[in-house]
Amino acid sequence: MNDKSCYEDELKKSGLKITKSRKAIIDMLVQSSHPITAEQIYLELKENEVEINLSTIYRTLEVLVDKRLVTKLNIMDNDRTLFEYNNLGHRHYLVCLGCKKIITIQGCPLESYEKSLEKQTQFAMSGHRLYLYGYCLDCQKKMID
Repeated sequence: MNDKSCYEDELKKSGLKITKSRKAIIDMLVQSSHPITAEQIYLELKENEVEINLSTIYRTLEVLVDKRLVTKLNIMDNDRTLFEYNNLGHRHYLVCLGCKKIITIQGCPLESYEKSLEKQTQFAMSGHRLYLYGYCLDCQKKMID
């Protein structure tokens, strides 16, 4: 099943109509290798000659977040809210404190720890997020110069 039919099914299951703006926004999120802002979505769609208002993008993103189709990320020292398509899999991030670049980490180093905590505390885990902060190689080089 391709990505489009998959998220179209997800929209239908969530009780949402498949609109041109929803499809365009989700397409952008699916194609992105990292979380992006509403402004980045707007600029990319505008560049591709898709007519959509920034306010429509924000409203659509909030609806998609409410339906758990999109994840909303607020990362420390970053005044921007980032969004990603929720069905891309469980991910964690490295965040550069210098340039604010975000790098996705594949795999979950917390999976066994989470299971251990559940047994230990009898707490039913519903998920977690992990952001690791530091400096990317480019910013490290700038700090040395």
